[in-house]
Amino acid sequence: MTSDMQAEATRSSQEHQLPRQRPAGISVAEDENSDVDLYRTAEEIEQERQEKHQSYTAFLVPDSEDQNSVAAPECLLTYSQREWKGNTSKSRLIKKGYEAIGEKFESLRRVRGDNYCALRATLFQILSQSQKLPSWLKDSEVLQWPEQMQSVEEFVDQWRFPPASKAGGRAVERLEGCLNLLRTRWQEAVQCVTPAERECVCQQVFVGQSEEYELLEALKFLMLKTAVQLHSDLEKGSQVPEFCWLLFARDTSKCPKSFLTNHLGHVGFSGGLEQVEMFLLGYSLQQTIQVYRLYKTDTEEFITYYPDDHKADWPYLSLVTEDDRHYNVPVPKQPSSKFDESGRPRWNIPSGGQTQERRVAHQ
Repeated sequence: MTSDMQAEATRSSQEHQLPRQRPAGISVAEDENSDVDLYRTAEEIEQERQEKHQSYTAFLVPDSEDQNSVAAPECLLTYSQREWKGNTSKSRLIKKGYEAIGEKFESLRRVRGDNYCALRATLFQILSQSQKLPSWLKDSEVLQWPEQMQSVEEFVDQWRFPPASKAGGRAVERLEGCLNLLRTRWQEAVQCVTPAERECVCQQVFVGQSEEYELLEALKFLMLKTAVQLHSDLEKGSQVPEFCWLLFARDTSKCPKSFLTNHLGHVGFSGGLEQVEMFLLGYSLQQTIQVYRLYKTDTEEFITYYPDDHKADWPYLSLVTEDDRHYNVPVPKQPSSKFDESGRPRWNIPSGGQTQERRVAHQ
Protein backbone atom coordinates (compact mmCIF):
# COMPACT_ATOMS: atom_id res chain seq x y z
CA MET A 1 0.00 0.00 0.00
CA THR A 2 1.55 3.30 -1.07
CA SER A 3 1.60 6.57 0.82
CA ASP A 4 -0.05 8.21 -2.18
CA MET A 5 -3.08 5.96 -1.75
CA GLN A 6 -3.49 6.91 1.88
CA ALA A 7 -3.24 10.62 1.05
CA GLU A 8 -5.67 10.14 -1.79
CA ALA A 9 -8.26 8.43 0.40
CA THR A 10 -8.00 11.23 2.94
CA ARG A 11 -8.34 13.87 0.26
CA SER A 12 -11.39 12.19 -1.28
CA SER A 13 -13.03 11.86 2.11
CA GLN A 14 -12.46 15.53 2.89
CA GLU A 15 -13.26 17.09 -0.46
CA HIS A 16 -16.14 14.85 -1.59
CA GLN A 17 -15.23 15.34 -5.21
CA LEU A 18 -13.93 13.40 -8.18
CA PRO A 19 -10.51 14.04 -9.69
CA ARG A 20 -10.33 15.46 -13.17
CA GLN A 21 -8.04 13.60 -15.52
CA ARG A 22 -5.86 15.75 -17.73
CA PRO A 23 -4.56 14.85 -21.17
CA ALA A 24 -0.98 13.74 -20.67
CA GLY A 25 0.39 15.34 -23.79
CA ILE A 26 -0.19 18.87 -22.61
CA SER A 27 -0.80 19.08 -18.90
CA VAL A 28 2.01 17.32 -17.12
CA ALA A 29 4.91 19.01 -18.80
CA GLU A 30 3.18 22.35 -18.44
CA ASP A 31 2.54 21.86 -14.72
CA GLU A 32 5.99 23.17 -13.86
CA ASN A 33 5.27 26.78 -13.02
CA SER A 34 7.13 26.53 -9.73
CA ASP A 35 10.33 25.51 -11.48
CA VAL A 36 11.48 28.16 -13.99
CA ASP A 37 13.32 27.03 -17.12
CA LEU A 38 16.36 29.31 -17.21
CA TYR A 39 17.53 28.18 -20.63
CA ARG A 40 14.61 29.33 -22.80
CA THR A 41 12.76 32.59 -23.27
CA ALA A 42 9.10 32.99 -22.35
CA GLU A 43 8.28 33.15 -26.08
CA GLU A 44 9.99 29.80 -26.73
CA ILE A 45 8.19 28.14 -23.85
CA GLU A 46 4.83 29.51 -25.00
CA GLN A 47 5.47 28.40 -28.58
CA GLU A 48 6.27 24.88 -27.40
CA ARG A 49 3.12 24.85 -25.28
CA GLN A 50 0.99 25.82 -28.28
CA GLU A 51 2.64 23.27 -30.56
CA LYS A 52 2.15 20.54 -27.98
CA HIS A 53 -1.47 21.52 -27.47
CA GLN A 54 -2.17 21.44 -31.20
CA SER A 55 -0.40 18.11 -31.63
CA TYR A 56 -2.20 16.47 -28.77
CA THR A 57 -5.58 17.93 -29.67
CA ALA A 58 -5.20 16.35 -33.09
CA PHE A 59 -4.63 13.02 -31.36
CA LEU A 60 -7.62 13.44 -29.05
CA VAL A 61 -9.91 14.29 -31.95
CA PRO A 62 -8.68 12.15 -34.86
CA ASP A 63 -9.65 12.92 -38.42
CA SER A 64 -11.37 10.44 -40.69
CA GLU A 65 -8.05 8.99 -41.84
CA ASP A 66 -6.73 8.25 -38.35
CA GLN A 67 -9.27 6.90 -35.90
CA ASN A 68 -6.82 4.94 -33.76
CA SER A 69 -7.13 5.57 -30.02
CA VAL A 70 -3.82 3.79 -29.36
CA ALA A 71 -1.04 5.14 -31.56
CA ALA A 72 1.60 3.16 -33.39
CA PRO A 73 4.84 2.55 -31.47
CA GLU A 74 7.45 5.29 -31.49
CA CYS A 75 10.94 5.37 -30.01
CA LEU A 76 10.58 5.79 -26.26
CA LEU A 77 13.62 8.01 -25.79
CA THR A 78 12.76 10.15 -28.82
CA TYR A 79 9.31 10.69 -27.34
CA SER A 80 10.85 11.64 -24.00
CA GLN A 81 13.22 14.18 -25.52
CA ARG A 82 10.47 15.73 -27.62
CA GLU A 83 7.89 16.05 -24.85
CA TRP A 84 10.29 17.14 -22.08
CA LYS A 85 12.63 19.62 -23.74
CA GLY A 86 13.04 21.86 -20.74
CA ASN A 87 15.73 21.78 -18.10
CA THR A 88 13.52 22.07 -15.04
CA SER A 89 13.86 19.59 -12.21
CA LYS A 90 10.63 17.87 -13.28
CA SER A 91 11.78 17.57 -16.89
CA ARG A 92 15.07 16.05 -15.80
CA LEU A 93 13.28 13.64 -13.47
CA ILE A 94 10.83 12.43 -16.12
CA LYS A 95 13.58 12.03 -18.71
CA LYS A 96 15.62 10.07 -16.20
CA GLY A 97 12.62 7.82 -15.67
CA TYR A 98 12.28 7.21 -19.39
CA GLU A 99 15.98 6.38 -19.59
CA ALA A 100 15.54 3.87 -16.76
CA ILE A 101 12.69 2.01 -18.43
CA GLY A 102 14.51 2.30 -21.75
CA GLU A 103 16.66 -0.60 -20.60
CA LYS A 104 13.61 -2.85 -20.90
CA PHE A 105 11.31 -1.07 -23.35
CA GLU A 106 12.19 0.34 -26.75
CA SER A 107 8.95 1.98 -27.85
CA LEU A 108 5.91 3.75 -26.49
CA ARG A 109 2.30 3.76 -27.69
CA ARG A 110 0.40 6.92 -26.88
CA VAL A 111 -3.10 6.29 -25.57
CA ARG A 112 -5.92 8.75 -26.23
CA GLY A 113 -6.02 11.07 -23.26
CA ASP A 114 -9.66 11.03 -22.28
CA ASN A 115 -11.06 9.80 -18.98
CA TYR A 116 -11.06 6.21 -20.22
CA CYS A 117 -7.29 6.11 -20.73
CA ALA A 118 -6.40 3.87 -17.75
CA LEU A 119 -9.02 1.34 -18.82
CA ARG A 120 -8.04 1.68 -22.49
CA ALA A 121 -4.32 1.17 -21.84
CA THR A 122 -5.07 -1.87 -19.66
CA LEU A 123 -7.42 -3.39 -22.24
CA PHE A 124 -4.86 -2.85 -25.00
CA GLN A 125 -2.22 -4.71 -23.01
CA ILE A 126 -4.65 -7.55 -22.34
CA LEU A 127 -5.47 -8.01 -26.01
CA SER A 128 -1.89 -7.52 -27.17
CA GLN A 129 -0.14 -9.92 -24.83
CA SER A 130 -2.47 -12.31 -22.94
CA GLN A 131 -1.51 -15.93 -23.52
CA LYS A 132 -4.77 -17.54 -22.49
CA LEU A 133 -8.35 -16.75 -21.63
CA PRO A 134 -8.62 -16.58 -17.83
CA SER A 135 -10.67 -19.33 -16.24
CA TRP A 136 -13.00 -16.86 -14.51
CA LEU A 137 -14.01 -15.41 -17.87
CA LYS A 138 -14.82 -18.86 -19.24
CA ASP A 139 -17.19 -19.49 -16.33
CA SER A 140 -20.84 -19.03 -17.27
CA GLU A 141 -21.43 -17.52 -13.82
CA VAL A 142 -19.44 -14.44 -14.80
CA LEU A 143 -22.67 -13.09 -16.29
CA GLN A 144 -24.63 -13.71 -13.12
CA TRP A 145 -25.09 -10.79 -10.79
CA PRO A 146 -23.89 -11.11 -7.19
CA GLU A 147 -26.58 -12.22 -4.79
CA GLN A 148 -25.72 -9.24 -2.59
CA MET A 149 -27.33 -6.99 -5.22
CA GLN A 150 -30.93 -7.49 -4.12
CA SER A 151 -32.31 -5.23 -6.82
CA VAL A 152 -30.11 -5.41 -9.89
CA GLU A 153 -32.36 -3.20 -11.97
CA GLU A 154 -32.34 -0.44 -9.39
CA PHE A 155 -28.62 -0.85 -8.84
CA VAL A 156 -27.54 -0.32 -12.46
CA ASP A 157 -30.58 1.33 -14.01
CA GLN A 158 -28.79 4.67 -14.11
CA TRP A 159 -25.62 3.26 -15.69
CA ARG A 160 -24.17 5.81 -18.10
CA PHE A 161 -23.16 4.56 -21.51
CA PRO A 162 -20.99 6.71 -23.79
CA PRO A 163 -22.65 8.22 -26.89
CA ALA A 164 -20.46 6.02 -29.11
CA SER A 165 -22.10 2.89 -27.71
CA LYS A 166 -24.77 1.69 -30.11
CA ALA A 167 -26.24 -1.15 -28.05
CA GLY A 168 -29.83 -0.72 -26.91
CA GLY A 169 -32.10 -2.27 -24.33
CA ARG A 170 -32.08 -2.32 -20.56
CA ALA A 171 -28.86 -1.46 -18.75
CA VAL A 172 -28.56 -5.00 -17.37
CA GLU A 173 -28.83 -6.54 -20.83
CA ARG A 174 -26.41 -4.04 -22.32
CA LEU A 175 -23.80 -4.73 -19.64
CA GLU A 176 -24.13 -8.48 -20.16
CA GLY A 177 -23.64 -7.89 -23.88
CA CYS A 178 -20.52 -5.83 -23.16
CA LEU A 179 -19.06 -8.65 -21.09
CA ASN A 180 -19.84 -11.23 -23.76
CA LEU A 181 -18.05 -9.02 -26.27
CA LEU A 182 -15.02 -8.82 -23.96
CA ARG A 183 -14.90 -12.60 -23.73
CA THR A 184 -15.12 -12.92 -27.52
CA ARG A 185 -12.37 -10.40 -28.28
CA TRP A 186 -10.09 -11.73 -25.54
CA GLN A 187 -10.48 -15.25 -26.94
CA GLU A 188 -9.75 -14.04 -30.47
CA ALA A 189 -6.59 -12.33 -29.25
CA VAL A 190 -5.15 -15.35 -27.44
CA GLN A 191 -5.81 -17.54 -30.47
CA CYS A 192 -3.63 -15.35 -32.70
CA VAL A 193 -0.51 -17.14 -33.88
CA THR A 194 1.64 -14.19 -34.93
CA PRO A 195 2.24 -10.66 -33.60
CA ALA A 196 0.81 -9.34 -36.86
CA GLU A 197 -2.48 -11.10 -36.17
CA ARG A 198 -2.57 -9.61 -32.67
CA GLU A 199 -1.94 -6.16 -34.07
CA CYS A 200 -4.81 -6.65 -36.49
CA VAL A 201 -7.19 -7.55 -33.65
CA CYS A 202 -6.14 -4.43 -31.73
CA GLN A 203 -6.47 -2.20 -34.77
CA GLN A 204 -10.02 -3.42 -35.22
CA VAL A 205 -10.91 -2.65 -31.61
CA PHE A 206 -9.13 0.62 -30.80
CA VAL A 207 -10.70 2.89 -33.36
CA GLY A 208 -12.91 5.00 -31.11
CA GLN A 209 -16.11 3.29 -32.21
CA SER A 210 -18.98 1.56 -30.42
CA GLU A 211 -17.19 -1.73 -29.79
CA GLU A 212 -14.23 -0.13 -28.05
CA TYR A 213 -16.41 1.75 -25.57
CA GLU A 214 -18.56 -1.30 -24.87
CA LEU A 215 -15.39 -3.22 -23.97
CA LEU A 216 -14.31 -0.42 -21.66
CA GLU A 217 -17.73 -0.47 -19.98
CA ALA A 218 -17.29 -4.22 -19.53
CA LEU A 219 -14.19 -3.52 -17.43
CA LYS A 220 -16.20 -1.11 -15.28
CA PHE A 221 -18.91 -3.76 -14.96
CA LEU A 222 -16.33 -6.26 -13.66
CA MET A 223 -15.02 -3.67 -11.20
CA LEU A 224 -18.53 -3.14 -9.84
CA LYS A 225 -19.15 -6.86 -9.41
CA THR A 226 -15.82 -7.24 -7.62
CA ALA A 227 -16.54 -4.27 -5.37
CA VAL A 228 -19.88 -5.82 -4.38
CA GLN A 229 -18.23 -9.09 -3.42
CA LEU A 230 -15.34 -7.47 -1.56
CA HIS A 231 -17.67 -5.19 0.41
CA SER A 232 -19.77 -8.19 1.40
CA ASP A 233 -16.64 -10.04 2.57
CA LEU A 234 -15.53 -6.96 4.48
CA GLU A 235 -18.84 -6.73 6.32
CA LYS A 236 -18.67 -10.43 7.20
CA GLY A 237 -15.22 -10.01 8.67
CA SER A 238 -13.62 -12.17 5.98
CA GLN A 239 -10.12 -11.48 4.79
CA VAL A 240 -9.98 -8.89 2.00
CA PRO A 241 -7.13 -7.21 0.09
CA GLU A 242 -5.64 -4.25 1.93
CA PHE A 243 -6.80 -1.71 -0.64
CA CYS A 244 -10.45 -2.44 0.28
CA TRP A 245 -10.06 -0.60 3.56
CA LEU A 246 -9.18 2.58 1.69
CA LEU A 247 -11.68 2.03 -1.11
CA PHE A 248 -14.61 1.88 1.30
CA ALA A 249 -13.20 4.34 3.84
CA ARG A 250 -14.05 7.29 1.61
CA ASP A 251 -17.24 9.13 2.50
CA THR A 252 -18.17 8.99 -1.17
CA SER A 253 -17.78 5.20 -1.53
CA LYS A 254 -18.72 3.58 1.76
CA CYS A 255 -20.76 0.94 -0.10
CA PRO A 256 -20.91 -0.38 -3.69
CA LYS A 257 -23.92 1.76 -4.55
CA SER A 258 -22.24 5.02 -3.50
CA PHE A 259 -19.02 3.85 -5.19
CA LEU A 260 -20.95 3.43 -8.43
CA THR A 261 -22.84 6.70 -8.07
CA ASN A 262 -19.96 8.93 -6.99
CA HIS A 263 -16.95 7.33 -8.66
CA LEU A 264 -17.25 4.43 -11.10
CA GLY A 265 -20.23 5.92 -12.92
CA HIS A 266 -18.18 9.04 -13.73
CA VAL A 267 -15.18 7.15 -15.13
CA GLY A 268 -14.91 7.91 -18.83
CA PHE A 269 -17.07 11.03 -18.50
CA SER A 270 -15.90 13.53 -15.89
CA GLY A 271 -13.14 11.58 -14.15
CA GLY A 272 -10.62 8.82 -14.53
CA LEU A 273 -9.55 6.03 -12.18
CA GLU A 274 -8.02 7.03 -8.89
CA GLN A 275 -5.03 5.11 -7.64
CA VAL A 276 -7.01 2.96 -5.20
CA GLU A 277 -9.35 2.06 -8.06
CA MET A 278 -6.39 0.85 -10.12
CA PHE A 279 -5.99 -1.83 -7.45
CA LEU A 280 -9.63 -2.79 -7.90
CA LEU A 281 -9.18 -2.96 -11.69
CA GLY A 282 -6.21 -5.31 -11.43
CA TYR A 283 -8.01 -7.43 -8.84
CA SER A 284 -11.14 -7.63 -11.00
CA LEU A 285 -9.16 -8.84 -14.02
CA GLN A 286 -6.81 -11.03 -11.97
CA GLN A 287 -3.89 -9.27 -13.64
CA THR A 288 -0.98 -7.55 -11.92
CA ILE A 289 -0.82 -4.08 -13.48
CA GLN A 290 2.79 -2.96 -13.24
CA VAL A 291 2.95 0.82 -13.57
CA TYR A 292 6.15 2.79 -14.09
CA ARG A 293 5.42 6.11 -12.37
CA LEU A 294 7.99 8.43 -13.89
CA TYR A 295 7.45 11.33 -11.52
CA LYS A 296 8.42 8.89 -8.75
CA THR A 297 11.80 8.11 -10.34
CA ASP A 298 14.49 7.36 -7.73
CA THR A 299 11.91 6.43 -5.10
CA GLU A 300 10.57 3.08 -3.94
CA GLU A 301 7.24 3.92 -5.62
CA PHE A 302 8.79 4.22 -9.10
CA ILE A 303 7.28 0.83 -9.93
CA THR A 304 3.88 0.20 -8.35
CA TYR A 305 1.84 -2.99 -8.65
CA TYR A 306 -1.95 -2.99 -8.79
CA PRO A 307 -2.57 -5.17 -6.85
CA ASP A 308 0.68 -6.02 -5.08
CA ASP A 309 -0.30 -9.32 -3.44
CA HIS A 310 -0.53 -11.64 -6.48
CA LYS A 311 2.75 -10.88 -8.24
CA ALA A 312 3.75 -14.54 -8.13
CA ASP A 313 0.62 -16.04 -9.66
CA TRP A 314 -1.13 -13.46 -11.89
CA PRO A 315 0.00 -12.31 -15.36
CA TYR A 316 1.71 -8.92 -15.63
CA LEU A 317 0.60 -5.91 -17.65
CA SER A 318 2.92 -2.90 -17.96
CA LEU A 319 1.84 0.75 -18.20
CA VAL A 320 3.68 4.08 -17.99
CA THR A 321 2.43 7.26 -16.34
CA GLU A 322 3.94 10.67 -15.80
CA ASP A 323 1.35 11.86 -13.29
CA ASP A 324 -1.00 9.02 -12.16
CA ARG A 325 -3.68 10.50 -14.43
CA HIS A 326 -2.75 9.50 -17.94
CA TYR A 327 -1.34 6.11 -18.93
CA ASN A 328 0.58 5.05 -22.03
CA VAL A 329 1.68 1.63 -23.20
CA PRO A 330 5.39 0.63 -23.23
CA VAL A 331 6.54 -1.84 -25.88
CA PRO A 332 9.20 -4.35 -24.72
CA LYS A 333 12.47 -4.69 -26.54
CA GLN A 334 12.53 -7.57 -29.00
CA PRO A 335 14.97 -10.39 -28.22
CA SER A 336 18.22 -10.21 -30.14
CA SER A 337 18.29 -12.23 -33.35
CA LYS A 338 21.44 -13.87 -31.98
CA PHE A 339 19.30 -15.71 -29.43
CA ASP A 340 16.16 -17.81 -29.68
CA GLU A 341 13.00 -17.40 -27.59
CA SER A 342 14.52 -19.36 -24.69
CA GLY A 343 17.64 -17.20 -24.63
CA ARG A 344 19.94 -19.81 -26.17
CA PRO A 345 22.37 -18.65 -28.89
CA ARG A 346 21.32 -19.24 -32.47
CA TRP A 347 23.85 -21.13 -34.62
CA ASN A 348 24.70 -20.09 -38.14
CA ILE A 349 24.23 -22.96 -40.57
CA PRO A 350 27.65 -23.88 -41.98
CA SER A 351 28.17 -24.73 -45.63
CA GLY A 352 28.20 -28.42 -44.71
CA GLY A 353 24.50 -28.35 -43.84
CA GLN A 354 23.66 -29.15 -40.19
CA THR A 355 24.24 -26.73 -37.36
CA GLN A 356 26.83 -27.55 -34.74
CA GLU A 357 23.98 -27.99 -32.26
CA ARG A 358 22.36 -30.69 -34.40
CA ARG A 359 25.67 -32.48 -35.13
CA VAL A 360 26.36 -32.74 -31.41
CA ALA A 361 22.86 -34.09 -30.83
CA HIS A 362 23.36 -36.90 -33.35
CA GLN A 363 26.73 -37.97 -31.98
